[in-house]
Amino acid sequence: MAKTPSGRTSGRGQRDLRVRVKTAKGRKLSSTLWLERQLNDPYVQRARKEGYRGRAAYKILELDDRYRFLVPGARVVDLGCAPGGWCQVAVERVNALGQKSGKKVGRVIGVDLQEVEPVAGAEIHQLDFLSEGADAAVKQWLGGAADVVMSDMAAAASGHKGTDHLRIVALCEAAAEFAFDVLEQDGTFVAKVLAGGAENTLQALLKRAFARVANVKPPASRAYSSEKFVVATGFRGRPAE
Repeated sequence: MAKTPSGRTSGRGQRDLRVRVKTAKGRKLSSTLWLERQLNDPYVQRARKEGYRGRAAYKILELDDRYRFLVPGARVVDLGCAPGGWCQVAVERVNALGQKSGKKVGRVIGVDLQEVEPVAGAEIHQLDFLSEGADAAVKQWLGGAADVVMSDMAAAASGHKGTDHLRIVALCEAAAEFAFDVLEQDGTFVAKVLAGGAENTLQALLKRAFARVANVKPPASRAYSSEKFVVATGFRGRPAE
């Protein structure tokens, strides 16, 4: 911390570390605040330093530290994988590149509607996972069933909180249905949802299909965000209608 001429600590040393962004002509205040938040976010800074494609990588890292589903040899499907941060983490942890001597080598399949820059050790496919035959295509790429299906998908924001909540729950339900088709027995499903009440049907569905269902907000998830993650482990099979 900086010292004043009298020798007292001024505190300027810490305050000056925060980046302030001036509102530019043509840029909305909300955009300016978002940019300032990004520049001062320790997870954003850490992601740049450690080579991850975004701060979201730390969400799956923290979830896996707790639940240990990305193990060497695991076959992983990442739905809505853009920009690729979750794939990067999965590649490292399941040993997809075979860099951990003596450990099983896993597989990582990334799926997204849009084109995604290649991720070393992962197979990225441009695919609508809701399309007919998507589950069969993924199984063919994997050479069998998946051990983990994970999704960080979010629908485009409408500006209406209730609508956005319903959209992301619908996405999560669709991801769960996909997981029921491709998961191996005792597999794991991880997905982002927004707290808001409409996810009760999803929770009930997952509790019938999995031995354990947890709802978690990892430290990397911003405190003001309503997002949380459902981690369902011990897949028992598609639940009866």
